[in-house]
Amino acid sequence: MNCLKRSLLGGGAALALGALTMGLPAAARAEDGAGLVNDLHSAFGDHHARAVHAKGIILEGTFVPTKAAHGLSAAEVFAEPASKLTVRFSDFTGIPDIPDNIDEANPRGFAVKFQNEKGAPLDIVSHNFNGFPTATSDEFGELLRAIGSSGPTAAKPTALDKFLGSHPIAKTFLTTQNPPPVSYATTTYFGVNSFAFVDAKGKKTYVRYRFVPKAGEHYVDAAAKKTLGANYLQTEIGKRVAAGPIAFDWYAQISQPGDKIEDPSIAWPESRKLVKLGTLKIDRLAADQASADKALLFLPGSPPSGIEAADPMLKIRNEAYPVSFSGRQ
Repeated sequence: MNCLKRSLLGGGAALALGALTMGLPAAARAEDGAGLVNDLHSAFGDHHARAVHAKGIILEGTFVPTKAAHGLSAAEVFAEPASKLTVRFSDFTGIPDIPDNIDEANPRGFAVKFQNEKGAPLDIVSHNFNGFPTATSDEFGELLRAIGSSGPTAAKPTALDKFLGSHPIAKTFLTTQNPPPVSYATTTYFGVNSFAFVDAKGKKTYVRYRFVPKAGEHYVDAAAKKTLGANYLQTEIGKRVAAGPIAFDWYAQISQPGDKIEDPSIAWPESRKLVKLGTLKIDRLAADQASADKALLFLPGSPPSGIEAADPMLKIRNEAYPVSFSGRQ
């Protein structure tokens, strides 16, 4: 089985990939934010960019909530008539020039920052796969280090072969991604981690996020993929938003007893109720992409009052993003 790293090297996407192994063993260890950033660099190289989802494009718009959302959570984002949006669509890996038209650019990312006049901002980081490769940050770090030490010259079985052999969910994640989407606006995005919505009376409801495109889901077939340019998604989304607003409906998937609240690698059953929280209307590109991207930081583990982090992985993510942010300034 071709691993992510071998495929990228074979395609020439990043000559530096594999240059940094950070001297880290593949064995599991206690992860922290700085360590996770190092692990990402060991897999994808340090390019003075975001450690993961490095290639992206920023847009702006407005969010309008539903009454049902305010009934589930007392957060200001659901109490105000509308909130400003900054969103970032992206490709996977920490490689800033990864081609849009290769499978290794999956999963695609969708990060959203909701801002309103009264409450603290709400940041959400999602991707277009329902689930995560590992249950914990420690295991995710182990996976990244295995990728980093499993280049074309590595002896078989590689560290990645061994990891995937004992972690079938990670193997499924790496081998069953969607084809490249027609547009960043034509694929559904899933929140990786669980949150607790807290209503005005203190009642908690555990949820996972989902963003469903109004344009429907559309992907590129194998024949069409060969005709696409390396930056087709960025070009397409610019043309699409110039022609009219892009819309996503935001849903909360409601947990039931037995669902894995603290394990993002296990998707909840599709039979679980979806409550529409509102609609995102994205209507313009950010004016200065380079400056906006450099200044933009998402902290998904610091939700505002009315929403609480329910997955311990969020703590490590919140530690890692500022480390990556500092490294690209």
